[in-house]
Amino acid sequence: MASRVPELTATPRAQEIISSARGLLEEEGYDGLTMRRLAERLGIRAPSLYKHLPDKQALETALIRIGFEEWMDAFEQAATSEAPLPALLAAYRAFARDYLHLYRLMTERPLDRERLGPGIEERAAAPFATATGGDPDLARALWAFAHGMTILELNERFPNNADIDAAWTRGAHALVQP
Repeated sequence: MASRVPELTATPRAQEIISSARGLLEEEGYDGLTMRRLAERLGIRAPSLYKHLPDKQALETALIRIGFEEWMDAFEQAATSEAPLPALLAAYRAFARDYLHLYRLMTERPLDRERLGPGIEERAAAPFATATGGDPDLARALWAFAHGMTILELNERFPNNADIDAAWTRGAHALVQP
């Protein structure tokens, strides 16, 4: 049976649990984010967590949703700059670097769109669509470019002497040239 995702306006205790889970995720990575470890961090027994969240999947979805909200805020702010495309790419890269494990949770597994909530993906993509003149295919290509570059960088797959900043710049320019 599919669990529901707690609303971001959930009880203060659920918000505390989600916040603590985010700290645990960022400190120990996905493998460290267990209900048992979370309960230990909160000073409670693991079954008590299920009074506030139906299962671990609901917890992960809440974290993903929060991540998307923060991502969207960063994208919307970047889109207002004089050069929105480079600013969007920089915001994408900075988010992934600053919130490595949350970024991985958000992007490395299938996305349960039904649980995520309506409009979240569209809002996240809107600044990319606007920056590309409304071309949805180009917006997706830029998103894929940003994700690919980010994952390669995070996984340290570039040679030590690679100028990653130059690769970001060249890739972005190549995609938006007429």
